[in-house]
Amino acid sequence: MTEPYLPEICDFAVIGAGPAGMAAAATAASLGLSTVVLDEQPAPGGQIYRGITEAAAATRTVLGADYERGRELVDALAASGATYCPGSTVFDVSPAGEIAFLLDGQPRLLPARRILAATGGQERPFPIEGWTLPGVMTAGAAQILLKQADLVPSGKIVLAGTGPLLWLLAAQILGAGGTIALILDTTPKRNWLAALRHLPRFLASPYAVKGLSLLARVRRSVKVIFGVSHLRAVGEEQLRAVAYRTSGGETTIQADTLLLHQGVVPSLHLPDTLGCRIVWNEEQRAFQPEADCWGATCVDHVAVAGDGAGIGGAQAAALRGRLAAWDAAHRLGRINRPQRDRLAARDLAALERDLAARRFLDVLYEPLSRFRVPTGDTIVCRCEEVPADRIEALIAQGVLGPNQLKFFVRCGMGPCQGRLCGLTVTEMFAAARGISPAEIGYYRLRTPIKPVTVAEMASLPFGEQADKAVVRL
Repeated sequence: MTEPYLPEICDFAVIGAGPAGMAAAATAASLGLSTVVLDEQPAPGGQIYRGITEAAAATRTVLGADYERGRELVDALAASGATYCPGSTVFDVSPAGEIAFLLDGQPRLLPARRILAATGGQERPFPIEGWTLPGVMTAGAAQILLKQADLVPSGKIVLAGTGPLLWLLAAQILGAGGTIALILDTTPKRNWLAALRHLPRFLASPYAVKGLSLLARVRRSVKVIFGVSHLRAVGEEQLRAVAYRTSGGETTIQADTLLLHQGVVPSLHLPDTLGCRIVWNEEQRAFQPEADCWGATCVDHVAVAGDGAGIGGAQAAALRGRLAAWDAAHRLGRINRPQRDRLAARDLAALERDLAARRFLDVLYEPLSRFRVPTGDTIVCRCEEVPADRIEALIAQGVLGPNQLKFFVRCGMGPCQGRLCGLTVTEMFAAARGISPAEIGYYRLRTPIKPVTVAEMASLPFGEQADKAVVRL
C-alpha cells in the first residue's frame, strides 16, 4: 500500500475512524480544512462498523441495516479529500499539538492546529469469579470475530449481562446460523421503575421500535432467565459451566463459551493525556471528558466526539463528529459563528433528541453493584493478577485512592494500562467509603498511551518538535 502523504502541519487531525471520526473528517475536508485521519485499524469503520469495507453481502445482511449505514460514512470519507492513514498507532500528543504515532512501524510526528479525539468507547469491566478462564470473553470481542472474520461461536453458548449490545449480538449470532443455549439477564428489576420517567422520549424515538423488535426476535428463539443476581464461571483449565442465582436459588448449566457484557464506557486514555478535564457521569456510571455541545474541551485546540465523549451510540457519534468539524472550521477561520450555527442547527437538534431518548437505556441498564464491585478472590487487575480481597485489605489500611494503589499492587500498570480494571478499582474505593466515584477519581494516565519500545521513541524525527514529544515520554 502506498504511504499517504502527510503535510508538515495540518489544520485538523482526527484520531480514530469510527462514525464520529469519519463524519468529522469528511465535513472538515468539505469546508477546506487540510484534514488527516490517524486510525489504528487497517480500514475505516471503528468498532461499530468494523469490517464494513470488506464484509460480504451475506455478512452485512446478518449484521443488519444499521451496520450497512457505515458504508455511507466510509464513502463520504473517501470522497472528501481527507488524508486517511490506517495502521497509525498514536502514542503521544504534546501540549503544542504535535502527534507522535507509529505508521507501519515507523515513528512519525504530525503537528496539527486542532485535534479531535474520536477513539470511541470500550466495554465496562465485568469482574466475576472465573472471568479469566479460557472460554470466557466479552460480547464485544465475539462481535469483532463475527464482523471481521465471519466467525460464529459454536457449542453451548451462554450470554450474560445487561445492555443493548447483549441483545444485538444474540440476534446477530442467530442470524449467522449459530445457536445460543441461554441468556442470563442481570438487569435489576428496580431499574424499570427508575427508567419510567424517560420512557416517553424513548418511545418517540426510532430506538423503541428497533429495540422491541430485537428483543422479541431473540426471545422467540432463546431461553432467557431474568433477574439474575449472581454469576460464576466454573472450571479449572477452561470454562466448563456457568452458575447463576435468581430468587429461586442457584443453578448450574454446562457451557463451552460465556459471553459477558454490562454496557460500554468512554475510552479515556487519549483525552486524559491531552489534558482534558475528566468528570463523572452518574447516569452512565462512567468517567468522560468534560465538553460542550461542539465537543470543545478545556484544552483550546482539543475536541472530543463520539462515544469517547459520552456513550450515545453510532448515530449520535456521527452527529457529534460533524458538530466538532463545524466548530473547528469556525475556530480556524474558515466560517464565522453565524455560518457555523446555521450549518449545525439540524445536527444539534437531532443530537438533543438522540441523547434524550438514550437516557432511558442508561437508567434501565445500569449494572448491579455486585457486578461492578467484586469481592473475595475474584481477579480485578487481569494483567497483574490482583484479586479483590487484596485491594479491599489495602483500602481498609488507608490507601488513599487508585493512584496510590499502584505502588502496592501495580494495579493498572500492565499492558492494558488500566483499561480493564480502572473503573472497577474506582468503584471499589467508592463503595468502601460510601462516597461517589467522582470524589475518588480515576487512574492518572500517562504517555505513551499505547505500548511502544524505547527504540521506537528514540527514532522520532530530530528537531524541536521531536524534542518536545520525547521529553514528555
